[in-house]
Amino acid sequence: MTNSATHQLMANTLRGLAIDGVEQAKSGHPGAPMGLADVATVLWAKHLKFDAAAPHWHDRDRFILSAGHASMLIYGLLHLYGVEGVTLDQLKRFRQLGSNTAGHPEVGHTPGVETTTGPLGQGIATAVGFAMAERKLAQEFGRKAVDHFTYVIASDGDLMEGISQEAVALAGHLKLRKLIVFWDDNGISIDGALSISDSVDQVKRFQACGWQTIRADGQSEAAIDAAIRKAQTSGKPTLIACKTVIGWGAPKKAGSHKTHGEPLGAEEAAAAKAALGLPAAPFEITPEALKLWRAAGKRSAPAHAAWKAGMATLSARKLAEFNRRMAGERPANLAKAFAKQRKGLIAAPVTVATRKASELALDVAFEAMPELLSGSADLTPSNNTKAKGFESITPQSFKGRYVHYGIREHGMAAAMNGIALHGGLVPAGGTFFVFTDYCRPAIRLGALMGTGVVYVMTHDSIGLGEDGPTHQPVEHLASLRAMPNMRVFRPCDAVETSEAWELALSRTDGPTILVLTRQNLAQQRLADSRTNKLAAGAYELAGGIGGPPVATLFASGSEVEIAMAARAQLAEKGVSARVVSVPSLELFLQQPEDVKASVMGKARIKVAVEAAVRFGWDAIVGPDGGFVGMSGFGASAPYKELYKHFGITPEAVAAEVLKRHNG
Repeated sequence: MTNSATHQLMANTLRGLAIDGVEQAKSGHPGAPMGLADVATVLWAKHLKFDAAAPHWHDRDRFILSAGHASMLIYGLLHLYGVEGVTLDQLKRFRQLGSNTAGHPEVGHTPGVETTTGPLGQGIATAVGFAMAERKLAQEFGRKAVDHFTYVIASDGDLMEGISQEAVALAGHLKLRKLIVFWDDNGISIDGALSISDSVDQVKRFQACGWQTIRADGQSEAAIDAAIRKAQTSGKPTLIACKTVIGWGAPKKAGSHKTHGEPLGAEEAAAAKAALGLPAAPFEITPEALKLWRAAGKRSAPAHAAWKAGMATLSARKLAEFNRRMAGERPANLAKAFAKQRKGLIAAPVTVATRKASELALDVAFEAMPELLSGSADLTPSNNTKAKGFESITPQSFKGRYVHYGIREHGMAAAMNGIALHGGLVPAGGTFFVFTDYCRPAIRLGALMGTGVVYVMTHDSIGLGEDGPTHQPVEHLASLRAMPNMRVFRPCDAVETSEAWELALSRTDGPTILVLTRQNLAQQRLADSRTNKLAAGAYELAGGIGGPPVATLFASGSEVEIAMAARAQLAEKGVSARVVSVPSLELFLQQPEDVKASVMGKARIKVAVEAAVRFGWDAIVGPDGGFVGMSGFGASAPYKELYKHFGITPEAVAAEVLKRHNG
């Protein structure tokens, strides 16, 4: 291996920053950045279309460090490139409170970071969504507007995670040719040699999934450059298996797992920097190296200018639509379209499952929101996610707006994060609510990153019936309501489902989960409303009968009709009760105190009913309030029998009220 002096200076400078950052923080992962410095230098110095002066330029190449533990690699690159805000002082404060150089890369926290990575496998899976978005938008707006690559650096750990198989298979099936993954094939994990736990031939695995594969010396400038050039002309996604040495340049620790997750130590760090020809002082960059890197940061400025010139030739309508969508602005007529739908429902009420009501709402959204991209993890007829007008995306054509993700729930959730982060599209995807367990790591990252993703989760309770406890969620509502920045809606009828979809599609700062029934529900909302009642999370659906209410019944989803029936039964016994629909418990609890107080009311008795565990409801009914719901797992039977078996009935709700009223 003989690299040019220019390349070696640039790569070693990158290594030096990784050594110094981890050493100063006394925490971090120096080995991977040191081993990957040659790969990163070739990519960023010769190929990456990224203008350091405009890190948010829409047609930039996307670079995703799936091996997020190697974060000093991307921080060093962004600083050397000259990206504003990623200063040397920030590198010196690596992993410290208030710096923008967190332990793992975080989107929105550091300029130039495209997605939050660190949980292994998430980066490569999210990258599939970026590549899908690129191809879809290129189909819509043309290659003048959208023509870029998605590059990924993935570790052994990324490829061992199960989500990687879902992502790799989907990308190969869809022939995402502008997705290029560099595998850091260093044969090392935290426990030691990779061979103690894994013997998969990753190259053959990717080939079997429809990828082009290339083996390259990850320490050779020429080999890496040739591999990238070949990958850029492929009709398939490409894996470049880069044989590297972890901790390359460290005299005693290179090739050892000791460089993976701990500083080199003062003596080894000094020896490594000396061997690499770097200044001994921490964070010192030679003027020659900085000049070379800053020139690389300006290399794409002409391409940026050419893109702007090309965009100017688009029609005014197409340009305005592109800019609106990339800015994340929702269509001006979105709220009006849903309001019109709800007016029709009030005029002609329907009794349908909320999954079917969701399909009716999607009919509206399809027309009003061209950026909406729907899909399902092989449950399209059950999730009702393919409404009228949605054509399927295929490997041959991305003209459609519906994605068949296959039985890949986790991969779907991660890909939707990537689609949303790319910009220009709003993804929605469905599966059964219980399978949020399969999606959970990607859902959590979406909440952390603030992605505007919509999860359509059907079959929400014991109401799904005969499939039994394996498929009946009981703890999932409480679990997901507890997640910061996650919005959960469990609507009770077609009107609330329309309102939930409107709010979900209008949201740009975080994900939304729509929790929907399999069983039919009677429409409860029969009067028109000028406002979206779900916006506060809860509202009074029905007041007391025959006098001031002595009890308030709180319910969500399918149990609202149970609460309404209990209200009628109580009225027959001379007890006045009101009903509050709570489609989003956590959203309601975030409201100002006066809003909460007006909805909660002054009735002494409070009872909640939900076909799930009680956890979370004490915030409304109090520890002494009544609760009718689940205390364990479900069972297999027709759903009406299950509701009776578990005591989730109007009679049980009324009994909870009467016990407190008469006691």
